Amino acid sequence: MGLKLPKLISDKMVLQRDAKVKIWGFAMPGEAVVLNFAGGRYAAVAGKTGKWEILLPEMKAGGPYVMEIKTHSESVTIKDVLVGDVWVCSGQSNMTIPMERVSVIYEDEMKNCKNPFIRQFSVPDKYDFNAPCEDLDGGSWMAADEDTISDFIAVGYFFAKALFDKYKVPIGLIKSCVGGTPVHSWMSADALKRFPEDLMKTEKLKDDSYIESIKKSEEEKISAWVSDLNSRDAGLQKGAEWFLPQTDDLGWDNVEIPFAFREKFGNFIGSVWFKKEIDVPSSMVGKPAKLYLGTIVDSDWAYINGVFVGSTPYQYPPRRYEIPAGLLKAGRNVISVRVVSNGGYGEFIPEKPYKLFTEDEAIDLQGEWKCRIGAKMDSPMPPMTFFIYEPMGLFNGMIAPLLKLPIKGALWYQGESDTWRSNGYSEKIVAMVEDWREKWGVGDFPFLFVQLANFMKANANPSESGWAELREEQRKCLSVKNTGMAVAIDVGEWNDLHPLNKKDVGERLALLARKIAYGENDLVACGPLYKSAKLENGRVKIEFSSIGSGLAIKNGNELKHFAIAGKDKKFIWAKAEIEGDSVVVWNDEITSPAFVRYAWADNPQEANLCNKEGLPASPFEAEIL
Repeated sequence: MGLKLPKLISDKMVLQRDAKVKIWGFAMPGEAVVLNFAGGRYAAVAGKTGKWEILLPEMKAGGPYVMEIKTHSESVTIKDVLVGDVWVCSGQSNMTIPMERVSVIYEDEMKNCKNPFIRQFSVPDKYDFNAPCEDLDGGSWMAADEDTISDFIAVGYFFAKALFDKYKVPIGLIKSCVGGTPVHSWMSADALKRFPEDLMKTEKLKDDSYIESIKKSEEEKISAWVSDLNSRDAGLQKGAEWFLPQTDDLGWDNVEIPFAFREKFGNFIGSVWFKKEIDVPSSMVGKPAKLYLGTIVDSDWAYINGVFVGSTPYQYPPRRYEIPAGLLKAGRNVISVRVVSNGGYGEFIPEKPYKLFTEDEAIDLQGEWKCRIGAKMDSPMPPMTFFIYEPMGLFNGMIAPLLKLPIKGALWYQGESDTWRSNGYSEKIVAMVEDWREKWGVGDFPFLFVQLANFMKANANPSESGWAELREEQRKCLSVKNTGMAVAIDVGEWNDLHPLNKKDVGERLALLARKIAYGENDLVACGPLYKSAKLENGRVKIEFSSIGSGLAIKNGNELKHFAIAGKDKKFIWAKAEIEGDSVVVWNDEITSPAFVRYAWADNPQEANLCNKEGLPASPFEAEIL
């Protein structure tokens, strides 16, 4: 075994300032290892297994530096090393969303991006149910500029930018997140001991052959289903392909896009073809263009004038397809889209952009299209087991290899996948945070998290909500030392699990960091948080912390989205007014109030309590004792 370094120890890395930083690797057993860095010389001897470690002294922010690591026969040079603050960014899809995905609203920031002091390391997706991994399968550090910014996670980038603008200290982001993952995926075996039901699931997953057999069986079933669908699809038959512009659409039905398949086809499973003729002005010809088709459930294939321009295999990503110069022609052009509904819920999502456009002209594609069923299936696409979502796997594969590197803190954006089992979520987060802190060994580092954004259609009446219950569980996590919660109920989108506004989220996390991690104790870092409730003359008086300069109403003159109930918990809308630093809530129909809720809904779109600094109040449920 020759000289070998972990993937994290590589060019452009960021090391944590004001901390004793461990540099580690492998060499021949008994071999001397020398490390030269920032004017210092350090040495170690590889042990019986070849492992060696060198502890660097605390350093102030700075760089770039060069690090040289040598044995008697080999030498590795690591270039462009910075010393600053390192933040681990973990969770599920809203943390993974890259700047490219949100570029439509941040084009100027991306075009002008050039900050070599903001870095990101991307941890490859990996699960392991047998043991914590010692190293990653890949990954590299990159600095933020116009060529790399598209790959930076959006929440992390805006967080880092806000901190760098404030302190001028290098920021290193370690992206370790996977879409769709529940919290138990990121918990170690030690943390899961408190949750034996989850831990028990991991026993059979330690058998790799068991996993491989299931994956193989499911892949074969899915492949057979897709092959059957394609063979049945009349629009794919050779010589009569429906994506060709000369396809006769006589007898095709008319539909208004966007629309849900169930409005016309009921619970339809299979493929449907859509076709629209448009008149393209000569001024758009010869230019590169883009085709936006909103978002579609489930998968789609798009063609212009018979030429394939793009496909998306699942429902969440926005459909943004590049059209090469020369494909559009003056006059009649034909757009064809094949959509596959896997489970009976096919849809063109409303209030999304549907357009064909060049830099200075656009054609609206909403409205009348032609459609025809390609093939109807008898059963849904077979399900797939996502082993990456199972307990412990991602901790072992994507967190454990990071534990030797000191960090400033962690950012966490997760919870959507736990909304259907919210009870006890806070206990799992607390167990995970305590375990991470113990294993990292750098003290009670800040753990800053995002409360779930508003999502789905708003309900006109007070109702139960798994999303609200999860937000309440998240609020409970603030009882843990050095935690902070960024409220996001005002930046979501009812029709998108992945809202574009990641700048406000990142900047709100940065506010929390400034207070909790950087010691700006007088800073107002979050919106009002529920503190207590008491009954006064038939009305409920709510007290808050984090009121800043005072409570305020955002949008309008009347507080909204407060609900009240008696002991029966049958909630009705309530009136609410700000009185000094409190909110008084009542409804004359409830003479003995027992519960108050604020912003308790999947999408509390009218909730408007904030502090005078403009930061929104967290949703809550209060019991009046």
